[in-house]
Amino acid sequence: MKNIVLASALSLGSVSKIATTFQTMFFHDGIMDIVFQEDFTPLEIDRLPIAVIEAIDKTYGEEKIINTYFNELKEYKIDLQLEHGLHTVYTDENGNWISK
Repeated sequence: MKNIVLASALSLGSVSKIATTFQTMFFHDGIMDIVFQEDFTPLEIDRLPIAVIEAIDKTYGEEKIINTYFNELKEYKIDLQLEHGLHTVYTDENGNWISK
């Protein structure tokens, strides 16, 4: 009887270890996808698309732009100096706001 209980406990422990390993690997892959998508490269302000500049100017004012960045998905990250401090916004190449 003691051997049956011990064998059951060992088999359950092995199954839970395998399930945990697969879940951890999947979670890790999800994080890496996000990191690669958000790999922004610095960009000069005068190289922003006109649609992005117009969207920022309409909402915040162009003179508040501090830094600009872009990524492979043609998304733009813009650092703005506002009254309450530094604020970062994201847009696509058409000037549509993106939530991140």
